[in-house]
Amino acid sequence: MTLDTKPYKGARDFYPEDKKLQNYIFSVWREVAQSFGYEEYDAPIIEPIELYKTKTSEEIVNEQTFAFEDRAGRQVTIRPEMTPSVSRMIAARRQNLAYPVRWFSIPNLWRYERPQRGRLREHWQLNVDLFGVAGLAGDHEIIVLADAIMHSFKAKSNMFTIKINSRVLVDHILSEYAGLTKNQVAMVVRLIDRIHKIAQGEFEKALAEAVGDKADTLIQIFNAQSSESNGLPKELQQHSSYSKLHKLKVMLARCGITNVQFDISLMRGFDYYTDIVFEIFDNDPENNRSLFGGGRYDGLVGQFGVEPIPTVGFGMGDVTIKDFLQAHKLLPKTEASADLVVILIGDVYMAAQEAIKTLRDGGLKVAVDSTERKLDKQIKSATKAGFEWAMFVGEQEIASNRYNLKNLLTGQEQQLSIAEINKLLVTEK
Repeated sequence: MTLDTKPYKGARDFYPEDKKLQNYIFSVWREVAQSFGYEEYDAPIIEPIELYKTKTSEEIVNEQTFAFEDRAGRQVTIRPEMTPSVSRMIAARRQNLAYPVRWFSIPNLWRYERPQRGRLREHWQLNVDLFGVAGLAGDHEIIVLADAIMHSFKAKSNMFTIKINSRVLVDHILSEYAGLTKNQVAMVVRLIDRIHKIAQGEFEKALAEAVGDKADTLIQIFNAQSSESNGLPKELQQHSSYSKLHKLKVMLARCGITNVQFDISLMRGFDYYTDIVFEIFDNDPENNRSLFGGGRYDGLVGQFGVEPIPTVGFGMGDVTIKDFLQAHKLLPKTEASADLVVILIGDVYMAAQEAIKTLRDGGLKVAVDSTERKLDKQIKSATKAGFEWAMFVGEQEIASNRYNLKNLLTGQEQQLSIAEINKLLVTEK
């Protein structure tokens, strides 16, 4: 039987060039998160399925988890998201932590869903969470951090939009203003979360089936988008949660973040969100979609039997940010894995080791072509691999400590000692 060379459906192979891009994305994530004072953590990739049944969306638990029974008969799943895990960890050491707690992680996550652009079954995700800050300052910090990440990827503000909403406002609209029952509220929340993923007619039909003649009122509200008041009745604009959103916009504007838009249809799919929610949307017409988002979830830690802790955070996936960078031509130039390649002339492999070690000890990354191929083929391979510099080593070079250093991009050559080569290339890095 011939084995298939393709990876598991919805997962990816990471060839060196792919891994370089992923490492670049991870490095930006880490650098920005740490600049805000966040510390990195991690958790097991396998968790009890109960962790998600009451703390995430029905769709994820019932349709998207890689769930199975272990050999001891326990129901477990490969983690589909990180928020329940970090909440569990915080709850476990609730009394021993110094608040506010600022944590981030870059976990590998799995969801059994249909692979498509921007969504795979396997992905990596930056998770950033702030525990212990109850007011708007916490929401503001998280959104400012998310914005800083976008700009660290060289994105300009006109390339993306930050949409914000309040689950408190939505709950008020559904339960108090529209008079829906608790079950109806839950159905409508899940439906609104899909409003941009289904046709308008399909949305309106499903809404009418869920709430009957109250659908017309809700359609008017949730279709209103563009104006400052977003078409909301004045009664709703006077609600404290709406004022809170306005204040958040003002706070962000004072930090130079003006690409913020109120969107009453923004829901976020997880059941644990309690107040402010936000999403970052790509403005490119070819990739006009949600990139990532988050919000406030004050009650999740308390579900582990401890005192609740006010919490706000977000998750940013590596697949969607890669699509964004591609759409806006922001992908970094791929560089060779080493600073120079040593091309051997003749049987000098062992004799060259002292010079190679000196270069490495001096701080250079050095690759060695020991294939004993013809010189022109070695040079061609080095150029194809993306090396900028090549150093030629033969018996004469070793004896004189003068080596031919060639810039493979410009063709320029010079005769230098090992110390001079080291100084030149270290300075250039």
